[in-house]
Amino acid sequence: MIRSRKLLSRFLFIAVVFSIIVQLAEATTMNFTVYGGEEVTRSIRLAVDDHVLIKFTVVAQSDKTLHVYMTYPNGTVQEFGEMGFYTYTFVCDVEGEYVLHFSNKDSLENKFVTLDYQVEHYIFGIPQMLFLTIIIVLVCVAAVAAFILMGKPR
Repeated sequence: MIRSRKLLSRFLFIAVVFSIIVQLAEATTMNFTVYGGEEVTRSIRLAVDDHVLIKFTVVAQSDKTLHVYMTYPNGTVQEFGEMGFYTYTFVCDVEGEYVLHFSNKDSLENKFVTLDYQVEHYIFGIPQMLFLTIIIVLVCVAAVAAFILMGKPR
């Protein structure tokens, strides 16, 4: 009974530590309509050193473009111009809320937008998945070493 309690408490401790360390990678695809004469915004919360890939496609009857721009947390505006399809990658240097603006104010036609963005987190300059893999390998090696050392007769 005591051994199972120790095992359970160790497992819970490891689970809590991993849940604190691990931030899930974010990959999102969304579809929305930008009505004629309106503007739609979508926000992405980013941390420093996040690598971001943004893709969007505009579908409409005739004019398949929207005025697209992004505002950074420090107030900087990144203009993409009139686009129908675009891919943009960047490395986040300021933590905060990044807002994508899809403006259809120059047209009365409704436009359908497919937005896809992927955020890859980095820890100490290493991709998060590689970092966590290294930690798991080190924990496994330490467990095997402890098992071997505990099994040797003195």
